[in-house]
Amino acid sequence: MTPSELKYHVEQGQDRFFFTRDAMKFFGDTMKNYGVRDGGSYISHWDENGNNYSEERQTVVEMWELYRKHPVKMGNQSSAYFDKKTFKRVFPDTK
Repeated sequence: MTPSELKYHVEQGQDRFFFTRDAMKFFGDTMKNYGVRDGGSYISHWDENGNNYSEERQTVVEMWELYRKHPVKMGNQSSAYFDKKTFKRVFPDTK
């Protein structure tokens, strides 16, 4: 998966604004500064509608990690994660 391929898939879904020129300009980003790698997986307690699951209904979410090769404005070098199946942005628990 390349950053351009990920951008294409993400823009087909609900997160169309993640890669807009204005959003990337705000953070001082360019597509050249992005790389994509396997982001691993995490156990989700949420369904697609944002409803909280009980402990018995956990799902494993496989992710792509969109990372920055170099820091941007204010030293930001954080990554963004996207579900490999739906290409929706996910926010894995960082415990």
